[in-house]
Amino acid sequence: MQTIKTLGQLKGAGYKFKTIKEELRENLIAKLRKKEKVFEGIWGYEETVIPDLERAILAGHDINLLGLRGQAKTRLARLMINLLDEFVPVIEGSELNDDPLHPISRFGRDKIQELGDNTPVAWLHRNDRYSEKLATPDVSIADLIGDVDPIKAATLKLPYSDDRVIHFGLIPRSHRCLFVINELPDLQARIQVALFNILQEGDIQIRGFKIRLPLDIQFVFTANPEDYTNRGSIVTPLKDRIDAQIITHYPKSMDISKKITQQEAYVREDQKSMVAVPEIAKDLIEQIAFEARKSEFVDAKSGVSARLTISAYESLLAAAERRALMNNEKKTNVRISDFVGVVPSVTGKVELVYEGQQEGPGIVAQNLVGKAIRSQFVNYFPDPDKFRKQKDKSPYRKISNWFGDGNTIDLLNDMSDTDYEKILKSVPGLQDLIAEFHKGQDSSLKLFMMEFALHGLAEYSLISKHTLTSGLQFKDLLSSMFSLPTDEDDQADEDEAFGSSRR
Repeated sequence: MQTIKTLGQLKGAGYKFKTIKEELRENLIAKLRKKEKVFEGIWGYEETVIPDLERAILAGHDINLLGLRGQAKTRLARLMINLLDEFVPVIEGSELNDDPLHPISRFGRDKIQELGDNTPVAWLHRNDRYSEKLATPDVSIADLIGDVDPIKAATLKLPYSDDRVIHFGLIPRSHRCLFVINELPDLQARIQVALFNILQEGDIQIRGFKIRLPLDIQFVFTANPEDYTNRGSIVTPLKDRIDAQIITHYPKSMDISKKITQQEAYVREDQKSMVAVPEIAKDLIEQIAFEARKSEFVDAKSGVSARLTISAYESLLAAAERRALMNNEKKTNVRISDFVGVVPSVTGKVELVYEGQQEGPGIVAQNLVGKAIRSQFVNYFPDPDKFRKQKDKSPYRKISNWFGDGNTIDLLNDMSDTDYEKILKSVPGLQDLIAEFHKGQDSSLKLFMMEFALHGLAEYSLISKHTLTSGLQFKDLLSSMFSLPTDEDDQADEDEAFGSSRR
């Protein structure tokens, strides 16, 4: 069909006009019958959001995707272009993408009246049929609908009464396209009102002109529930004109969350070859987000974006890579101590409530990492709480007794692999613990599990963990309580007290 160059050839080929919603519907029906995946790369919505979205498309509805930040709302909207025909014909030179058999602009009608079947036809690819606008306070009626253009009037020597002096905005120019408005509630109420007739009747008004333009547009809006209360709202008549409101959500399981992170994280090939990441480290990254979503210090209304785990995973690899480079090591494995690099990714992605702001974003982020370790610890080791009254049967007895005798270890963030291994193996009972519960693992994973065990025991208050300037110190819990802190230890003690009070 793309070889067709004129209106006459198009008619001869049997082309029939259809609306964008008919296109979406027909192509969706074809995919569903073939059992093809419609929204590639979207995980966790297979039984919830995607069926609702498919029903809305089949019904020919305009759609509002309602959900907290980082829930793939815009990604879903962008993927809808894959349900459009690959190419559609347009009158060549038309700024409104006029269909040759169904022109709506004055330019298109005049061109066909002048040239008839010789009217030149161009082909528009589906990737060019997507328009997106972020709702910001400075968006104007002229941006979205259009305005009188005095430059055009002067250039064409036309009076202002001639409709050819109009400069059309984004929405008319999106005729036969998908048009997405992100964060709809942030759009000023008077601008939202301008959308009423476009959604319902298809006509627009610009200055003194009343122009009947039967625009053919698939509207998709995205909105955050927080906007309804904190910043703005969708005016009721506009909400009434949006046919389908679909509620999105965060991943409901660790596996889905991890699949999203691994798909979206940008990891360079040299990082992949240098840094090995055990599955438990990936689980810990996801657990941080799950802990944040239920934390009393994080604003639940604001949400915790999936971008947190993506950035955190990238930062974790960067921390391990930096350490390896500093020690001239060609390969390394992620450590628990590398999670210090995750803290900046967490602090920038969570909105704190008042109590969290008092504690400070850095301390809250460290606390979330600690809670993630505590939650995951019992998936790999026996629950320490079960041995509170039977300490002689505890598999951690030998380790806690060694620290109880006054021994300490310092795990620095940037220490070499050799020093790291030497220090961990110096703790009696630590290797035996791993041998008992994780037999047959390779040496690098055993070292990771040894450090993980120390952090887990600290989270369960069997030993204590103190923040140093460049790492962590592990020692006996009671001795840390009764020892007098130095000036350098003040901050470390505050961090430890904060962590203990939340357990």
